Amino acid sequence: MNAAKDTDGLVRLLQYLVQQTRESHIDTSEKAFAAMRDIGIVLGSLKRHGVEPVQAVPEVEQPLVDLGAATNMIPRDTVHHYTSWNPVGARRRSYTGEPQEIWLQDAVVRVFPSLSASLAISDVLSTMSPHDVRFAPTVGMLHESGRTMVDAIDSVTERVSPVFFAQVLRPYFEDVVVRGERYLGPAAAQAPLWLVDLCVWASDRNQADYKTFLVESVHYSLPSWRAFYQRHCHDVSLVTKVTEALDACTGEPDGNLVRSATSLTELMTLLKVFRGRHIGIARKAYAEEVALYAHGSGGAPVALLRKILDLTRENEHLMRERANGARRGQATQAPTVTHEGGRREEGVACGEAA
Repeated sequence: MNAAKDTDGLVRLLQYLVQQTRESHIDTSEKAFAAMRDIGIVLGSLKRHGVEPVQAVPEVEQPLVDLGAATNMIPRDTVHHYTSWNPVGARRRSYTGEPQEIWLQDAVVRVFPSLSASLAISDVLSTMSPHDVRFAPTVGMLHESGRTMVDAIDSVTERVSPVFFAQVLRPYFEDVVVRGERYLGPAAAQAPLWLVDLCVWASDRNQADYKTFLVESVHYSLPSWRAFYQRHCHDVSLVTKVTEALDACTGEPDGNLVRSATSLTELMTLLKVFRGRHIGIARKAYAEEVALYAHGSGGAPVALLRKILDLTRENEHLMRERANGARRGQATQAPTVTHEGGRREEGVACGEAA
């Protein structure tokens, strides 16, 4: 139907799915996810062909609201419905059926377990002192889980052409209106590496544009990930923790702190690599001679991706300087830092473990 631009057929299919949803006994989250996934793939298809779905099929609006409420998520499909909650093989729901689309879906599926692990690790790190012997190896675990993101973006670069994404797939991710609100389609940007950023550096070393993007993007996340955001959005970041611990040293840094700074520098380098490759893909997909849209499917322009890369580089550079200084036993003293809420860090003996 998409290949033929058969909007009449898509309208009839959406009407059929609404009827099936009403007649089905949807009594589990899994069934609600499946119903939203099936309705959602038709929502995106209609919008791609210039039809606002709820205007064409008004009776779909209440099931969307009900399914969203049943799962504590937005009233339309997300990247989770499109990827992880989508069967493989002949039953795969897709807009085009093209191998490049299937590969992109599978790449996101492979990333989600590592992202979930990253958030669990970040939860632990948020309560840990940089002087703790466990801090550096725990950051190392976060580094290892983050490699999956780099591997995934490399595979997408190899298998999915910028022209295919920009001109064939991207139009299916346009927003739709439900109860007067616009909701973005199931964009890969909803895979929340930005929640890892939040704990590592972005909670207190951010800029307004990226903060706004975080606030807008978190609505598309799983309930547990939204809770993660609320727990950590005002935290002291890992970068700030480590640099303040180094600044507070009155003598040579202890070995645990030096290892913490080194491990965090390596993690920041990995995040910088991912952001660099991401913006490389985005530039090709949204180049003037290729792009059909000025913004990415997650709502961010390429200019914002550049800002995020610049911020990541700044924090990586800071950590590298401090880690090098710590290894030389020459951690630079800096003024006391006052955080939101008025907390102040005063100098302490560097060997004191929290």
